[in-house]
Amino acid sequence: MFYLFVIVFAPLLAPYGEAAVVGDAYAPWGGEFWLGTDSLGRDILSRMIYAARNTVGITFIATVLAFVIGSSLGMVAAVTGGWVDQTLSRLVDILMAIPLLIFALLLLMIFGGSVISLVLIIASLESTRVFRLTRAVAMDVAVMEYVEAARLRGENMLWIVRREILPNILAPLTAEFGLRFCFIFLLVSSLSFLGLGLQPPTASWGAMVRENVMLITFGSITPLLPAAAIAILTIAVNLIVDWFLNKTSGFSK
Repeated sequence: MFYLFVIVFAPLLAPYGEAAVVGDAYAPWGGEFWLGTDSLGRDILSRMIYAARNTVGITFIATVLAFVIGSSLGMVAAVTGGWVDQTLSRLVDILMAIPLLIFALLLLMIFGGSVISLVLIIASLESTRVFRLTRAVAMDVAVMEYVEAARLRGENMLWIVRREILPNILAPLTAEFGLRFCFIFLLVSSLSFLGLGLQPPTASWGAMVRENVMLITFGSITPLLPAAAIAILTIAVNLIVDWFLNKTSGFSK
């Protein structure tokens, strides 16, 4: 809830603009700048706040798009079967054989590091993982008697997916959404740290670690702040996913 509050009210909470140069380079903590300034004299606190909106926003959009692509193709493969299933499955196997980070770096170097390119590339690569899970759970449901009865009644594939298959695989897909959000969040942060994610002057936690990493040699913990924000959010989402799995599996007290 705290992260959501910061994301929604970022312009009101940040004391300065996202890219505004407001002081001397590497100003110390305290006084006018609660967390000091970076190498260009931009307020660290303000950029931390805006980075929450940018990093989490990009991650959420990419996760939703990955699920739209992956789950749709996964259910089509499970329900249709035959050459459609084999073609999609082999294509996904080929894409998953390439290390994700290396593949993402290569594509971003080719197509550029714009926000649209970043979202489309990450969503396309992560959709392969969603496809595998969706296909696996949908195939288990597709062989059930009530699905076969729907086929015999003459129901079309869209009706079968929407009314028979999707409601019965919603729980694992929801849990996977949370886990996939964490993986994409870490990937976006890693790409930003390497300089191929969100581009300056847009603030992102991964880029802020890189921009201020030299301060560690002077005993400052400033670079650890965005790193801690990344870790805390990842742990929080994982705890929520674990809670949801316990609730839906019937093991919660």
